[in-house]
Amino acid sequence: MNKIICGDCVDIMKTLPDGYIDLTVTSPPYGTKVRKYHGFNFDFEATAQQLYRVMKPGGVLCWVIGDTTAKGDRTGEPYRQVLRFKEIGFLLHDVIAFVKTGTTFPSKHRYTNAWEQIFVLSKDTKPKTIHLIADIPRRWLGSFSTTTHRQADGSLKKSKAANCGLGSKGRAKGTEYGFRTRDNIWTYKNGYGFSQPDPDLAKQHSAVFPLALACDCIISWSNPGDIVLDPMSGSATTCKAAKGLGRDYLGIEVSPDYVKLGKQRVALVGKGEYLNDEEKTGYKI
Repeated sequence: MNKIICGDCVDIMKTLPDGYIDLTVTSPPYGTKVRKYHGFNFDFEATAQQLYRVMKPGGVLCWVIGDTTAKGDRTGEPYRQVLRFKEIGFLLHDVIAFVKTGTTFPSKHRYTNAWEQIFVLSKDTKPKTIHLIADIPRRWLGSFSTTTHRQADGSLKKSKAANCGLGSKGRAKGTEYGFRTRDNIWTYKNGYGFSQPDPDLAKQHSAVFPLALACDCIISWSNPGDIVLDPMSGSATTCKAAKGLGRDYLGIEVSPDYVKLGKQRVALVGKGEYLNDEEKTGYKI
């Protein structure tokens, strides 16, 4: 444990015991119809089957993925994958929009894409661990209105809409009422110099997701001491976050160059440190 292994993720996962992993946070090589990844092939079906086997019941898989366009047609690849995960036995617990503050050049033919998806899947049952992050400042105190919920028979039931969240004790000026739980739209700084505290190393990988994203997933669906897996670890952002947050980690990466890069990046992290660069990562422990 607490290592990055070079090899095909399917082959390496086959060596792991059943029900071994608490949380998986990974971004697969999407757009495989129009992109090539260093000549390596991605076997989604075998990967999905092994992920299901090695996850603990109630363990969570965070599948970070975007879509691509081929010959004017969106591939629909993320949606086919998540439906297959459900067929295998995962429950689709949540879908989070990962919004980027920076984008590529605007498209000439469609609205510029500025987001990806985090499919939050749980094995067999609801997640065994849930720590909802409350970091949205509340602007008032207490319940503020009534709302209605549609019942199974189509009727509407009234209830109070509580302005819940963390209390105000010790909060900075301007957050006198504390914080409420965030919504399922997560916005992160991205791009060189913004999403990682070690941009000169991180830029050696072409598709790094923000360190803060990995931190938020790990905090939300794991506990200290849990085992966090990234079977396609790339530059090891998930492993960095897991180490800094006191979790055990296992990274698997098929590219020897990226394994070397990932080990360099993880070596910079001490438990509980190096993740507090709020200016660059947008994240604060």
